[in-house]
Amino acid sequence: MKIIKIVIAAFVIFAFFGCANKNKEVYNKPALYWYGEIIKKIKDFDLEEADSLYTSLSSEHVSSPLLPEAMIILAQAHMEEEEYLLANFYLDEYIKRFGTTQKSEYARFMKIKANFESFPNPNRNQQLLLDTMKQTKEFADRYPDSQYRPMVETMYVKLKLGEHFMIKNIADLYRRIDKPKAAKIYQEQFDNSPLKNAHMIKPHIPWYRSWFEE
Repeated sequence: MKIIKIVIAAFVIFAFFGCANKNKEVYNKPALYWYGEIIKKIKDFDLEEADSLYTSLSSEHVSSPLLPEAMIILAQAHMEEEEYLLANFYLDEYIKRFGTTQKSEYARFMKIKANFESFPNPNRNQQLLLDTMKQTKEFADRYPDSQYRPMVETMYVKLKLGEHFMIKNIADLYRRIDKPKAAKIYQEQFDNSPLKNAHMIKPHIPWYRSWFEE
């Protein structure tokens, strides 16, 4: 009986310290360790944990060459999951810290792409649309020979068509709510646009939203 008690006590002590070590906070690791763990979590689709590991990498290794790589990889991972706000967070951080480097060209392109892909619904977020159009122009001026320029210009054309469609819908909306002066302003913008004769395919709007947006 005494031996059994000793074995049980030893097991309890082992289990306690095992759990304590398991839950022990990890810190002061090399940059390569944090980078590797981030990649593992991304492969496991655990982006929340990957974000947490990035915090450790960025706080412990501010000057590590792995830091900008981690930012780009995390931005790409969040874009794949359609988490565009988080993708933009990493891209903004990258541009802010490494905006003068050659690789910032790719980060700026990714930011335009993230914004472009974050327009799931027509007639929404006019300011983001205008901001993204401005970014495309700035990109073309900054990187005239960029390999990404054709894609950026294609996105600009689609955004311009979206803006044209939105202006027409705003004019129609003001007519419906009996605001003729505002309706006239937007209608004149639409009529004076070089795209006024463009044959556009209206975006599909589900019936439950069409009551409010058409």
